[in-house]
Amino acid sequence: MLVYCCQLDPIWEEKASNLERLASLLAQSQIEKNSLIVLPEMFATGFTMDFEKVAEPAEQSTTLSALADLAKKHQAAILAGLVLERDGLRTNDAVLIYSDGSLGGSYSKIHPFTPSGEKEAGCAGSWVRTLPLGEWTLAPFVCYDLRFPEIFRMATPEAELLVVLANWPSPRVEHWVTLLRARAIENQAYVIGVNRAGSDPNLVFPGRSLVIDPKGEIIAEAGSEVEVLTANLDLNEVRQWRNDFPASDDRVESFNLGVDHLTSS
Repeated sequence: MLVYCCQLDPIWEEKASNLERLASLLAQSQIEKNSLIVLPEMFATGFTMDFEKVAEPAEQSTTLSALADLAKKHQAAILAGLVLERDGLRTNDAVLIYSDGSLGGSYSKIHPFTPSGEKEAGCAGSWVRTLPLGEWTLAPFVCYDLRFPEIFRMATPEAELLVVLANWPSPRVEHWVTLLRARAIENQAYVIGVNRAGSDPNLVFPGRSLVIDPKGEIIAEAGSEVEVLTANLDLNEVRQWRNDFPASDDRVESFNLGVDHLTSS
């Protein structure tokens, strides 16, 4: 499966302009049919904490409607990050749209980024999601989730592809690269990390979107500017590596373990 990682530099809280930029970028990219297009966290607004302003009703989202039109135009699936509202609750979501424009499912960020005020701006998700995409099973995550490996483990072995949508800032870029590689190695899965470029009123972002194979090798890496990073993923490579080195068979579930807190005498 071909993947197109769209490393964007969104205009702050300007949805219409960002959707126009995305449409133009995709038009120049010669998207192959039945591929996957991946966009960053909150791609149409930037990482604003004004969820009340930017949230859209999940059932009547104009941004999702625009993405559905793009998916149908390019005959490709799209995984995108945006803030949605359901029953008065606002969540930072990753949403999968199939190539026919239909909704494939969504995931709500389980770990809001407390230092930015995200915990107060919206609600945390409570479910890890695995979503079918052709022969693949995909599990989406959002930015700060990357620091919490247990939720990635919950998605495998069902998921062969783990995708992180992010607004990950420059001061911690080496954490970004290291943690993405670790998630690939420990879960024996492809890992895609799509970050944004440029800056917003609060932070500077390094880009550095990555595609990593099931052994932890970087197979595609973006620079610091707006670009579309492409990579070809081989499902058989995941299955063969898991068969040749079945590390997950030796996993001990954490709830079967105890912690012995020793104290000095």
